[in-house]
Amino acid sequence: MLDSELSILAIYGLFVAFTIFLQVSGATNQLGVGYILSARDEQRTVSGIVARLDRAQTNSITALALVAPPILILGIKDNFSTASLEAAQVFLIARLIYLPAYGFGVTGLRTLAWLGGFVATITLYFLAL
Repeated sequence: MLDSELSILAIYGLFVAFTIFLQVSGATNQLGVGYILSARDEQRTVSGIVARLDRAQTNSITALALVAPPILILGIKDNFSTASLEAAQVFLIARLIYLPAYGFGVTGLRTLAWLGGFVATITLYFLAL
C-alpha cells in the first residue's frame, strides 16, 4: 500500500478527510447540532482537543495542497524513483504522527513531525524539477 507515491497521496487525502470528520464530530459535541446546522452567523469557538484538531485540520489541508503538486508532476513525467518513494513515505508517516501529537498537545513531537513532513515535501519538489 505504501509502494507508490500516488497511493501515498491518496492515503493522505483519506487521512485529511478523517481529520475533518474528527474535528466536525468534536465541534458538534461542543457546540451542538443546531449550531452546526445553522448559518453560523454567531461566532462560537471550540476548546481543548477539538480546537487543536481544528488547527491540525487546517495545517493538514495546507500540507495536502503542498505535497500533491510534486507527486503529480513526478507521475506526469513518469519520473518516480526510490528517493521520491522514500520522501513520500516519510511525509505520510510524519503526518500520521503529527495529528495525534497535535491533538493530544505533545508539542515537541508535533513540531518534529511537522518538520519531517515539510522537509519530505521540499525534497519531492527538488526531485520534480
